[in-house]
Amino acid sequence: MPSIKSAKKRARQEITRRARNTSRKTAIKTAVKKVITAVIDEDLMIAKDLLREAESKIARGKTKGVMHPKTAARKISRLAKRVAAIEKAQSVPSKAE
Repeated sequence: MPSIKSAKKRARQEITRRARNTSRKTAIKTAVKKVITAVIDEDLMIAKDLLREAESKIARGKTKGVMHPKTAARKISRLAKRVAAIEKAQSVPSKAE
């Protein structure tokens, strides 16, 4: 345990920040899992809505320093790619028509 006043304050702040960062990371992971689940179920409208929410949470985590900017960009890109794939699959008419 620190004995200097400023070090004690820093230790208190770190506890708060660690909890906040952990909460943000968990929220991001949950949002990503929801998008992936919607993509697997091939529910396009829900997947698009969840993608927008996930993008928002990932971008917020990036600006707050919870994740590296390139990691955030990669996650958003991969999620968008999955949603676009099911959108394309649903929009292509079958050859029987």
